[in-house]
Amino acid sequence: MPITDKDILFEDNHLIAINKRAGDIVQVDETGDEPLDEQVKKYIAKKYNKPNGAFLGVVHRLDRPVSGVILFAKTSKALERMNAAFKNREVKKTYWAVVRNKPEKQSATLIHWLIKNPQKNVVTYYKNEVAGSQRAELSYRLIGNLDGYCLLEVDPLTGRSHQIRVQLSSMNCPIVGDNKYGYPRGSRKGSICLHARKLQFLHPVKKEPVSIFAKLPVDGFWERFENM
Repeated sequence: MPITDKDILFEDNHLIAINKRAGDIVQVDETGDEPLDEQVKKYIAKKYNKPNGAFLGVVHRLDRPVSGVILFAKTSKALERMNAAFKNREVKKTYWAVVRNKPEKQSATLIHWLIKNPQKNVVTYYKNEVAGSQRAELSYRLIGNLDGYCLLEVDPLTGRSHQIRVQLSSMNCPIVGDNKYGYPRGSRKGSICLHARKLQFLHPVKKEPVSIFAKLPVDGFWERFENM
């Protein structure tokens, strides 16, 4: 489905943020499916009558089954500065995750060392550093329970591939629908219950604080958690 005005969470001359749908890929991969960055380019080119196309830089990524806030840069200056902000951990990322098993602690910080197998696209966690591993850290808190499910708010300090998915699974709390990391069954829609809820950062040009918030998907399941 093409990007429309209702998908836009934030836009100015330098940045554009989208409420990504679960199932969309951010950049081109081996599937050949049209990636989100190309859809956003088409949206900008049409909206601003740019027959030669529009510049768009990918600032960060979300896994294909994940929904929520994703940010793109509309200028090279904004791209360079936002890349630096993410690298220097100056961007606060907040996710919501639904799990079936209640964590032992109401809130905690998880630290692991991760290694990704690119052939299988699977990440393995270790409690201690091993050769070739990357340190991963996140904090979570239990927001509440609903209909036998637990809603967690997750703040990752690092930005490793599949980090939230594998770290929550490490404490026997796999994300609903994420059969790659321990949930009993996958979703027929190819989605998991992990949503990028909010991004907070200093604007790369205006130097003003920006907070971008994404509503939950309307899919018959997620929206029941909206008011929690």
